[in-house]
Amino acid sequence: MSETVLIPGRADLGVPYAMLLYERFLGRPFAGHRDSVSELVGDVLESAIEGVLAGAGISFRKTKRAQRVPGFDQAPDFIIPSEFNAQVVIEAKITEDDGTARDKVTRVQHPGELSMAGRGADEPPKFEVIACIAGRGFKVRREDMKKLLLATRGKVFTLQNVDNLIACTRLGEFRTRE
Repeated sequence: MSETVLIPGRADLGVPYAMLLYERFLGRPFAGHRDSVSELVGDVLESAIEGVLAGAGISFRKTKRAQRVPGFDQAPDFIIPSEFNAQVVIEAKITEDDGTARDKVTRVQHPGELSMAGRGADEPPKFEVIACIAGRGFKVRREDMKKLLLATRGKVFTLQNVDNLIACTRLGEFRTRE
């Protein structure tokens, strides 16, 4: 009979001990594969956003991984209409665990802070920050969701309601197609 190890935070998901040891033996190659697959999963959310923007005829700049964009420490996933005149930025984040969710919330909070830099509390932000999220990780920690809602001023969308992006944000101002 093989021994099963429970994954921390996931009492319902056990992994055979031999598999756990094999993953540790493989080390970085296994993690590299896992990372490349996670990018494919992330493409589902980004493709949905692209579809909404393209369907409305909205000009946008989609950044690539580790790309530099002037004015941003870390490039947002989408910049509308362009990086030279950022009016709306969209961060697309998928996570399956609460630790990663905490990191991704921080990635959304930073553009929120940049949008308010040098502005008074009664002044509008330089650009609107929108978060599109998916995955179990965002459901675990209520405090992280609160931070996300505050950083985006309530502009948080999921795959289920991504169709509302245009109607509920400044993106409607950039629409060229009905």
